[in-house]
Amino acid sequence: MKKRTRPRGRATGGVRVVAIGGGTGLSMLLRGLKHYVSRRRQESERHPIIDLAAIVTVTDDGGSSGRLRREYKVLPPGDIRNCMVALSQDEALLGRLFQYRFHAGRGLSGHSFGNLFLTALTHVTGDFAEAVRVSGEVLAIRGRIFPTTLENVALEAAMTDGKIVVGETRIAKSGKKIRRLSLRPRHVSPLPEVLEAIRQANLILIGPGSLYTSILPNLLVSGVAEAIEKSAATRVLIANLMTQPGETTGFSLAEHVRAVYTHTRRKLIDWVVASNQRISPEVERRYRKEGAEPVRIDLPELQSMGVRTLLDNLLEEHGVVRHNAARLSQLLIEEFVERKPS
Repeated sequence: MKKRTRPRGRATGGVRVVAIGGGTGLSMLLRGLKHYVSRRRQESERHPIIDLAAIVTVTDDGGSSGRLRREYKVLPPGDIRNCMVALSQDEALLGRLFQYRFHAGRGLSGHSFGNLFLTALTHVTGDFAEAVRVSGEVLAIRGRIFPTTLENVALEAAMTDGKIVVGETRIAKSGKKIRRLSLRPRHVSPLPEVLEAIRQANLILIGPGSLYTSILPNLLVSGVAEAIEKSAATRVLIANLMTQPGETTGFSLAEHVRAVYTHTRRKLIDWVVASNQRISPEVERRYRKEGAEPVRIDLPELQSMGVRTLLDNLLEEHGVVRHNAARLSQLLIEEFVERKPS
């Protein structure tokens, strides 16, 4: 495995970035990064990213996505849709259209227009990946979006109490600690473009997002973790702000990293980026009542694992805590793209 000591500097002509995850975390990250994606060669100074590829989990089985998955035998479109809107140039109109959710109508209620659009286009083209590509053209997205796999895959969790729970929604709602996560079926083929994007990347970003239902499902697809391990890119885990009830109750940042290493049997992370800003006592009390707490940053343990840490104020708080997409993206660009290696 190649030794990495500092973030890699910008490759000639710009950098290729891969972002891996799902849920709201990935779409937040893409919303910030798209402003650094160049369309023309002469833009490279202000827009140093020449390729931004989002690799998105397809294990969702709840809500509109779950219904379409069961009724139309398509991959769940929800996380893909959110990433498309995040990368679109016109979030004000087309983005709103894709996010529009029907609130009435037999069979329509609860579905978003974007989910229905992707489902219909999948049947028209006969290929979910092609439907995603064409939809991206409609929205004029600044990047590329790939489902990790085109296979119908489900999550299976072995809990610490010995019970087996199948399905992303059931796992998230169980409120129990997970001993081991796996895919069903166990061996799932990745989309070839996913492996190629990882191979060409200069910077690989993992997270933020639910450890067990957004991040690990991508890394468990056959060949993905191996490709990340072999990559010469700088590999960065973006830390979650809060733990999740049951799934990561009491987890420190090092324990998040350790879970990635344990499940993939590979050391995939060079750096972690985390927020060092305290949340307000009132909001923290509210989260603690729901079984969540700020992720503890245990620097000595991370250092002992060979992982470097970059801390900054990345918090945005409006009754709930979120990453500030603009500040996070600027930090990533400054530290891992524009900084020159020594």
